Amino acid sequence: MDDNNDIDVFTSPVAHVGALSVRRALPQRGRRTIGAWCFADHMGPADVDETSGLEVGPHPHIGLHTVTWLTDGQALHRDSLGSEQVITAGELNLMTAGHGIAHAEEATGHYRGTLQGIQLWIAQDDTSRHGPSAFAHHDDLPRVDVGEGRLTVLVGDFHNVSSPALAESDLSGAELRLHGRCPLALNPAYEYGVIVLEGLIQLKGRDLGPGTMGYLRPGHDSVEVTSRSPSTVIILGGVPLTTPLFMWWNFVARSRQEIDDAFDSWMSRDDRFAPVSTSLSRVDTSPPWWRTPPST
Repeated sequence: MDDNNDIDVFTSPVAHVGALSVRRALPQRGRRTIGAWCFADHMGPADVDETSGLEVGPHPHIGLHTVTWLTDGQALHRDSLGSEQVITAGELNLMTAGHGIAHAEEATGHYRGTLQGIQLWIAQDDTSRHGPSAFAHHDDLPRVDVGEGRLTVLVGDFHNVSSPALAESDLSGAELRLHGRCPLALNPAYEYGVIVLEGLIQLKGRDLGPGTMGYLRPGHDSVEVTSRSPSTVIILGGVPLTTPLFMWWNFVARSRQEIDDAFDSWMSRDDRFAPVSTSLSRVDTSPPWWRTPPST
């Protein structure tokens, strides 16, 4: 992380999800959340074919909304509600975990080419995180031209434009494609993260490229993003959380006991997480670190 008082710049470490490498902008050391946004994986660009590339077998979630947005390519979503949805570039999947859901992410069986996008998690609050799970697909999100850029509003409100996707928290998320100057109106109550997927932008006097995230503290009512070449960025904003999150593996909770209960349900295959109709093998993991006896 670099700090020049106006902006913090974070470098996203590389992680692996299924067969793909991803750049993990959130969470990382020094910045765990941006509002209720608690996870951001930039996947690709990667070459995929009809049967391989995105191969993430059934795995469980609790206490979060999973937001999937592709900038290139196609992928197939399946979940324990029985949902089966191909998502293509420019479309949004939003899955609500609530008390428990399982899903898989697969090759489509027909698409060959480049895959790129971002998967985001939103921490659910106490009004919904113990409630039912759900899935929604949005193939027509609102867009607005701003300066020499075009905003697509993914979740919440941005530039007086509202997304139809469910937003339970006070937050917003948008894609910005630009080539030139783009003045953006911000909510001064929000903190913001600007994640670069493609190109090279300048934000508050700092150059940001793929694999970096610029962080703005609350108090900004506007900011200008500029680019000398075509660039794509994701902008996440929200009111800073006042309640600490407890995250482990694919679970977002408020205590270790909640994590333990979800892990035990997944491993025992009880009815909390229904099966997913897929040929991929389910994903298991070792118990949480606090349940592992220290070595002697």
